[in-house]
Amino acid sequence: AESMASQSGLVGGERVVRAALDGEAETEVRSFEDLRWQLTRGALEGRDVRLWVQAEKTSAEREFLLRLSTLDSHEVDARMFQKMGVIGPLTRPLMGDIMPDSAAAQAGLRAGDEVTQVDGKPILDGQGLRVLIRQSVVNGKAPTQVWTLLRDGQRLQLNVTPRVVQENGQAMGRIGAYVGAPPEQVLVRYGALDGSWQALVKTWDVSVLTLKMMGRMLIGEASIKNISGPLTIADYAGKSAGMGLTQYLIFLALISVSLGVLNLLPVPVLDGGHLMYYLWEGVTGRPVSDAWMERMQQGGIAILMLMMAVALFNDVSRLFG
Repeated sequence: AESMASQSGLVGGERVVRAALDGEAETEVRSFEDLRWQLTRGALEGRDVRLWVQAEKTSAEREFLLRLSTLDSHEVDARMFQKMGVIGPLTRPLMGDIMPDSAAAQAGLRAGDEVTQVDGKPILDGQGLRVLIRQSVVNGKAPTQVWTLLRDGQRLQLNVTPRVVQENGQAMGRIGAYVGAPPEQVLVRYGALDGSWQALVKTWDVSVLTLKMMGRMLIGEASIKNISGPLTIADYAGKSAGMGLTQYLIFLALISVSLGVLNLLPVPVLDGGHLMYYLWEGVTGRPVSDAWMERMQQGGIAILMLMMAVALFNDVSRLFG
């Protein structure tokens, strides 16, 4: 609600078939990863994104415009996608495992129940239902909700009272059940030549985007809070591994490309710094003097230590703040 996707006319349940950044040709969207990448580029580069979608029960296409150029991208995090309104792929609002003696068990919910309404409000997917449960707390209490659901083809109504728990100093509602079915998976396969070309294109795109973000941080258009260190990397590595081998390999590839770009920056003590020395020697015909070499090495170490300190501070702030 009140997100850019909602304001554009999207309601949820649509299938995105093509997307295009402002000023670029439209491209086919074969998976949610493709869509997420286009939205990330649009947000970071301040460009609007056009989406061509199909409604859930029709093959007719409609065009929608997400005005990401108005989005404040100083902090690239989950809140940015919440403002867009596109958080994740559609998941059916099914109930999974029910914990004993939980609010869900006491209400009579069962695994396989499909929730259609909560207090008369239509439920489109599992993500929306989870948000509704978490945000049910009012003045420290969670009022009883009337859930309409389908069970074995029969429509039922149950009274569900979420329990209040404290998370990161905030009161949230919990029912003690797995909410939402896993999203549908799609297999995207390329041949050897096409796959190699796609790998080169994606590596180039990620490298350029990394350099753009570094440049924006230097001139103050992006927050240094976007710098992450080993703690955040380890945290997201664990999360991606829990999502499956494909997501884990994608995460490793992104980290590898980012570290490669960082290592090629013209900073002394990095490989890019050595290339800078070789370029100087090739142009002038003489190597960098020992005195200047020592000064630049010290400056390079100072820059790296500063970046490590900022990254570690950001990591601790994310994990414990």
